[in-house]
Amino acid sequence: MYHAKFKNTHYEAGYHWGQALKKHGTLICEQHTFQITEERKAFAKGCIPIYEKYYPEILNEIKGISDGQQASYEDLCTFLFSMYCFEFSNHCTCFAFQDKNHILLGRNSDFLVELEKLYMNCLYRLDHVYAFNGNTTAFVQMEDGVNEYDLAVGLTFVYPKVRKYGFNAGMLVRYILEKCKTIQEALSFLKSAPIASQQTITMIDITGEMVVVECNPFVVEIISPKDNEHFVTTANNYNPLKMTEYKNDENIDDWNSSERYTVAYQALKSQNNQFSLNCAEDILSGKYGFMCQYDRKTGADTVWSVIYDVKNKRIYRVEGNPSRKKFKEDTRLKFKNYSI
Repeated sequence: MYHAKFKNTHYEAGYHWGQALKKHGTLICEQHTFQITEERKAFAKGCIPIYEKYYPEILNEIKGISDGQQASYEDLCTFLFSMYCFEFSNHCTCFAFQDKNHILLGRNSDFLVELEKLYMNCLYRLDHVYAFNGNTTAFVQMEDGVNEYDLAVGLTFVYPKVRKYGFNAGMLVRYILEKCKTIQEALSFLKSAPIASQQTITMIDITGEMVVVECNPFVVEIISPKDNEHFVTTANNYNPLKMTEYKNDENIDDWNSSERYTVAYQALKSQNNQFSLNCAEDILSGKYGFMCQYDRKTGADTVWSVIYDVKNKRIYRVEGNPSRKKFKEDTRLKFKNYSI
């Protein structure tokens, strides 16, 4: 896993990173995952006015990367803004829980083994936005993270049956980490901003409030814990009846999404609302049933696992499969001391 730190303005952070990659002989546009088609170009072009309105800083960061790489700004926008909207390639599991001693979000990221060394852990401290620690299989967009105000967020991707100009999954997570302190602020954004892709977003904040948001360009469905349950969980599909028409078809290979969801749900249910850090680690590492037990020979595996212990302001991460490697604490993010 590649580690990067970003500071100063969005443009300066992007420029410094893009230039540093170029100096080390890495050109983003030459990576084999960098897919540019005319269809994607047209889609990304339609998304740009939305980012100009809601999130101009992110365009500045992408422009900085393109200048630092001496690469096409249009192509970088195309790659980033069309992500999650045209293919179904990464898979993950999220859950959150709270009791009197714990406020916690856990997430596994399941993806392609061949790209393991390119996945990034990012520490962002940019001007005029909130600092955060996050992880991504790409760059700029984030797939999970926690910010300095103790808001933890993680996405799971759902097969793209529909798409529309707007924020894709990773950009939604990045915006929330940089701009929101609470669940309510994040929900206000998700209800108002145009959404491009299909995904779920799991969130928990310092108050212990938690939700799974199942959303796409046409529906934003907010799922809170069931009665007498102090947890939520999700994988790579929708669950409410309201989302039925947008769910994965049976022939879609979603890497055992239903099984992962069931295992996580039953494991959390069995705790009787008395949770622990060990419980989170055990679920993510597959000790309650199938979660990360992929055959690496097929090219798929859990490529990182992360726990955001919001109440205690701690981050634990496995850079690889948690059934084979141990969680290690990351102490670099400086959390704020404040009260809501």
